[in-house]
Amino acid sequence: MMDPTLAEMGNHLSDAMKILESGKLASLILFPFSIFFSDSGQDVVSILQLVQNLMHGDDDKQGQRMQYVAEQGHMALLGHSLAAYISVLERERLRKLTTRILSDTTLWLCRLFRYENGSAYYHEDDCEGLVKVCRLVINTHYEDYATEGFTMLSSKHPVIYQSAACRPGLGQHLCSQLGLPLSCLCIVPCNTMFGSLHQMDVALLDKLIRDDRESGKVPLLLIANAGTPGAGHTDKLSRLKELCVQYNMWLHVEGVNLATLALGQVSSAVTAATKCDSMTLTPGPWLGLPAVPAVTLYRHEDPALSLAAGLTSSQPVEKLRALPLWLSLQYLGHDGIVQRIKHASQPRPHPLFSQDSARKFSFLGCMCLGEQLAQQVPLSGVDVVELEDEGTCVRFSPLMTAAALGTQENDVAALVEKLGEMIPVLSCTLRFRQDFKDEVLQQASLSYIEDLSWPGLGGVRYEPRTTDLDEDKRQHSVEKINSDLLKKLMELDTDLYFSGGPEFCEEKNGIFIGMATEDLDVAELVETIVSIGKDIEESGKLFENMTEVVRRGIQEAELQLQKANEEKLMEEGVFRQIPLVGSVLNWLSPVQASVKGRTFNLAEGIDVFYRGS
Repeated sequence: MMDPTLAEMGNHLSDAMKILESGKLASLILFPFSIFFSDSGQDVVSILQLVQNLMHGDDDKQGQRMQYVAEQGHMALLGHSLAAYISVLERERLRKLTTRILSDTTLWLCRLFRYENGSAYYHEDDCEGLVKVCRLVINTHYEDYATEGFTMLSSKHPVIYQSAACRPGLGQHLCSQLGLPLSCLCIVPCNTMFGSLHQMDVALLDKLIRDDRESGKVPLLLIANAGTPGAGHTDKLSRLKELCVQYNMWLHVEGVNLATLALGQVSSAVTAATKCDSMTLTPGPWLGLPAVPAVTLYRHEDPALSLAAGLTSSQPVEKLRALPLWLSLQYLGHDGIVQRIKHASQPRPHPLFSQDSARKFSFLGCMCLGEQLAQQVPLSGVDVVELEDEGTCVRFSPLMTAAALGTQENDVAALVEKLGEMIPVLSCTLRFRQDFKDEVLQQASLSYIEDLSWPGLGGVRYEPRTTDLDEDKRQHSVEKINSDLLKKLMELDTDLYFSGGPEFCEEKNGIFIGMATEDLDVAELVETIVSIGKDIEESGKLFENMTEVVRRGIQEAELQLQKANEEKLMEEGVFRQIPLVGSVLNWLSPVQASVKGRTFNLAEGIDVFYRGS
């Protein structure tokens, strides 16, 4: 019978995952500082409620919530809970159990990925296995390294070779972890004259190794790719293995294409990886398993050196790293594993992906394309990468994303459809960019704004023709005119998109035009911008003139009123201005005065006229 504790643990985990994924827990007020735990403790639901709020915060959009974890993912997560539970078993029982888990998982992986007579090291960081392998190789080549340390390497420097297409920073990380100077790292360029631009140049590698041997160095290890991180290309592994045998070097292979070794039909280029000395597998993304370790399979005959390198351990608890993978592999079964890898590797490049019809877009074009595709077809898993030769590219790598995202054939079809819609628009936009710039530069009232982060036609700024303003007033005028111009352009009946520009644009008061279609008349667009800008500028001048006329009119009226008062004083005399006396005089002898009216118009200024009473 099943241990009741294990059954209860499984039920608790399942319930917890359902609660966290459903998002149906009541909202919890989160304080901006850490709160003390309660004296009496909290129940499971309250704690999960806190975790859920910490995970999601104030975000109510379901699309931005945590990724859905399928049943096989729950098994992987259960493995971490089980590992904690199993670790408290009696020592001998723990040793037997962990040995069984480790040997089972290693045997299954070696058979699944065609790696005969291999051992396995399970690690959280993808690079950790390679670091341990490097230590193993160093211990193998330098017998007294364990006792003498780096002094053994000073006379004969080891050299680690890696492809220029490897993961960025990989070699530097290895040197840092191993305590080696960067001079021990040799970056091998990819083919420059023949073959793929993403495959290691074998002839050049051969020359580099010979040169290093002649200079007294020790060629130690070669890192090759079965699926480069950027473009998914596989090195010529068979030829590289021959070189490694010739020069007594260790061959390590990594890359996403190693996943296809589990399939019935595998390309010969990838099959050659089974002859390497070690390989790093990442079953988590391949199978959609969260929080499972990466695995480095290797072949070595000396257990003592493997132990010294850290590839094996006598500590039972460390062997429990394999438990989440052990549970998940059993849950999926051989057919389930193969089916998931086959599903992810089935999508074939559409003609839009092919080299013949794809265009080399600029950085901003590819960034825009990648962002739009990621937003509109999120389950495709596309992202933007930077390649040394091609520059910025949009990457579609279903082997790394399909299992986790649940990518289906209709998602791939939607991706291809969106590409079919967006690439012509992007092509037109990039083709019209220079035309737009040329047209703008021909206009005295427009300034062209160069901003490489803007994916559209480009940016402009309307420059007022008035030159008699000081700098502050001129800047205010430029800001006001371009703000009004942007509003007018946004009201036009057109498919063009107008914006104030990128968020961190250095140029201020600009107007940026978005993507363009084939039917766009660039010259007409620029003329429209100029025409509307002139109208706004003229309207602004008229308003300023009106303001000035009103101001002068008021001043003139005040002078006329003052003059009228003075004339009145002269005509009527001083006594009539005294309140009591003036009233008596006005009653005895009324004054016959004419009524003067005043008016002014906005165009001609003050016009004073007199009208008799």
